[in-house]
Amino acid sequence: MKKTLNLLLVLLLFSACKNTKETHDASGTFEAVETIVSAEATGTIKALNIEEGQTLQAGQPIGYIDSLQLYLKKKQLEAQISAVLSKKPNIASQTAALREQLRQAEHEHKRTANLVKADAATPKQLDDATAQVAIIKKQIAAQQSSLDINSGSITEESAPLRVQIQQVNDQLAKCRILNPVKGTVLTKYAEVNEETAAGKPLYKVAALNIIILRVYISGDQLGKIKTNQQVSVLVDDNKDTYKTYPGTIEWISSKAEFTPKTIQTKDERANLVYAIKIRVKNDGYLKIGMYADIKL
Repeated sequence: MKKTLNLLLVLLLFSACKNTKETHDASGTFEAVETIVSAEATGTIKALNIEEGQTLQAGQPIGYIDSLQLYLKKKQLEAQISAVLSKKPNIASQTAALREQLRQAEHEHKRTANLVKADAATPKQLDDATAQVAIIKKQIAAQQSSLDINSGSITEESAPLRVQIQQVNDQLAKCRILNPVKGTVLTKYAEVNEETAAGKPLYKVAALNIIILRVYISGDQLGKIKTNQQVSVLVDDNKDTYKTYPGTIEWISSKAEFTPKTIQTKDERANLVYAIKIRVKNDGYLKIGMYADIKL
């Protein structure tokens, strides 16, 4: 009876150990898509409202770089454009005299035509009045053309200045620091009042709501998996138990590589393995660099 009881206790203990520590098919570490956000302008950082561990939204403004000199340059260019355009001729005022002459000539032409009908004027007088109207119209057309060319030339002179303003506007926009992707700030590289330059890193951000587990499997296991396949991801909860997360295989390497020293596969005799990435929804417990196992 005592032997039977001892045997039952051993079986129960073995069963409990088996349930707390499950076997696994591969191991790996968690990683995330990290984005290093760099300055797009050169100058003094006037504001940088972020802290490590802070969650940011895509497009969220978080600071700006000193842009006073760019603003003053823009005002200077706008003044230069105004000065150039002030040279444009006032076409209406400069053709006003000729248009008045034309009005009088047309009135005289009409009066002469009425006199001819009444035999009070000769046809030659009507021809002279008609010619006078035509001459004034040609003078107006010539002056209009000359003024239009002059005005167009002055407008073209202002075009390069307008392009320069567009360039300054682009540089001013780059002085604003906008977070490009939704994620958590991992590392902060700069502080307010520090000098920065275009291309110099400001901080590192990564989306941690979905985290990637990279594991390596042997060639024998390759035939058992496919993209979008669901797997169980096992993460140490304490010394004897796992936390289990559902995961989805999103990528399988198309070529083999040598087993990384930090990774052990189920079949340790395999020298060549294939990397796979598993997408896991993070509840906040999973961290970059944390080890995990998978069960296919």
